[in-house]
Amino acid sequence: MLTVLIDYESGNLHSAEKAFQRMARETGGGEVIVSDRAEDVRRADRLVLPGDGAFPACAAALKGRENLYDALREAVEARARPFLGICVGMQLMARVGHEYEETQGLDWIDGDVTRIRAEGLKVPHMGWNDLVIDRPHPVLAGIESGQHAYFVHSYHMAVHTPDQLLAHVDYGSAVTAVVGRDTMVGMQFHPEKSQATGLRMIANFLNWRP
Repeated sequence: MLTVLIDYESGNLHSAEKAFQRMARETGGGEVIVSDRAEDVRRADRLVLPGDGAFPACAAALKGRENLYDALREAVEARARPFLGICVGMQLMARVGHEYEETQGLDWIDGDVTRIRAEGLKVPHMGWNDLVIDRPHPVLAGIESGQHAYFVHSYHMAVHTPDQLLAHVDYGSAVTAVVGRDTMVGMQFHPEKSQATGLRMIANFLNWRP
């Protein structure tokens, strides 16, 4: 089994790579590599799309690598490869983003990426927050409401199809934490920085057989 963390020059992948490789070793989850090559995306058994920074810049960086972008869409849409989006990689799963300008996403989740509304609280939403599990999912196996994850973001995905919202956190209002449908799942927080909770989710993803 091969898991590919897609490198499209949108964030430092070192800590994510180490966390995924560690959990793959511990759970028999197969090989984990970081790659910017379309041929690696095509041969992958599962795919991870990280992302740090602004939605338009990440979308442009991904779409600017035409072969890579096309290979990703084919793998997830046509061949149903399990997919995990992290941080802005999760936001890119939405229909559209509204950070700085309106930008089209991958249109895999029925949602818009909008600025967090947190009356009286600082934005960006930065640090630890308690997860509230809205719906069961294999990637959330063993995770309960109250366990915490590490967030750094100013925008979140407003999900319009309730079944696609798997977990949220409370930060002035409900802020989307985990989304998913079919063979796709996305996490707004950084699982690689979320200690035991995040590592458990990584292990669950590496052994998910949707």
